[in-house]
Amino acid sequence: GCIPSKALISASKLVAQLKDAARMGIHVDGVRLDLGQMMGWKQSVVEKLTGGVGHLVKGNGGRVVSGDARFVGPHVLAVTEADGGVTTIRFEHAVIATGSTPAALPGFAFDGKSVMSSTEALDIGWLPDRLVVIGGGYIGMELGGVYQRLGTAVTVVEYMDRILPGFAQDLVRPVAKRFREHGGTVLTAMKALSWEAAEGGGVKVLVESLATGEKRTLEADAILLTTGRKPRTEGLGLAAVGLSTDARGFLEVDGEQRTSVPHILAIGDVAGEPMLAHKASKEGEVAAEVIAGHAAAYDVRAVPAVVFTDPEIAVVGMTAAEAEAAGHTAKTGKFAFAANGRALSLNDADGFVRVTIDAETKVMLGMEVVGPEASNLIAEVALAIELGATAEDIGLT
Repeated sequence: GCIPSKALISASKLVAQLKDAARMGIHVDGVRLDLGQMMGWKQSVVEKLTGGVGHLVKGNGGRVVSGDARFVGPHVLAVTEADGGVTTIRFEHAVIATGSTPAALPGFAFDGKSVMSSTEALDIGWLPDRLVVIGGGYIGMELGGVYQRLGTAVTVVEYMDRILPGFAQDLVRPVAKRFREHGGTVLTAMKALSWEAAEGGGVKVLVESLATGEKRTLEADAILLTTGRKPRTEGLGLAAVGLSTDARGFLEVDGEQRTSVPHILAIGDVAGEPMLAHKASKEGEVAAEVIAGHAAAYDVRAVPAVVFTDPEIAVVGMTAAEAEAAGHTAKTGKFAFAANGRALSLNDADGFVRVTIDAETKVMLGMEVVGPEASNLIAEVALAIELGATAEDIGLT
């Protein structure tokens, strides 16, 4: 869902910018949303990229076999193709990169219409007037933001005491503020209990406050369930090669991405959290180098994590607390976008940048950003961390 979600995020942000352009003296009348055309454009982006990957594989001498694969021996795969034929592939090394699928919640089985998964929400043929998003993590907030910008009234129900619980609270605050300013509702410390079809169409969602036990009913046209994802390992025949998963179904890997069977490696969502594209790409590079006989190991320090909310959040490296725990004497610097000329000229000045360095060596240890173009800004410090650059190196460029 990485590419289709980013395509829809970009399209929906353009809609929001057009609506907000009046602040700059630009009055745009008659903006019309063609959801079918938008979804078609999104799909064309996906097909162009996936097709490009296939061409790269073939162009480098690789072979592409489409179908359902399963291990039938320590060095043998059987691939059942669409026509029912089975292709046997023998290998020295294998990389499992099967990804993940949306995880359902008890009482909230996916049906593609009343209760949607993130996958289904990315290919919807209609736009609900009201949407309840169960799960205020990065998937819920990204997709909830898409629907909100397209005109849907969105209510987010989060079990934890705040949305985006994996990020520092001051990073999340501008996101929650803007979401509410644009008409969104956020209900935290709230448990979704059940749902039922409403008379005349739509759904009723029963939720309960974890603080008071009070129950209330939310009415909407549909539910988007984004409470988590599970690794895709069903049907792979892991037992045939002696592979097992952890309690949550993930394949455990070492620093070289090797599983408990050394000639079989795993990368991406199936190899554990965080389930992020940047992490999967880095793991893929490590796995390729290891198979080629080179020394390589996964190091998370220079791998960014990005949330494409409004405004965006991006982090890389260590926070001050993490740096102190690792033995550094940490020093932080913070600058608000409200005092940044470029942010002001973009009409988007919420948020800040915070950097963490080693107080003695001045080496860059990490950066946290919430604000415009955070997903692009984070790349400079990711490179600095990889190269061992100092704060002065960054300041002089």
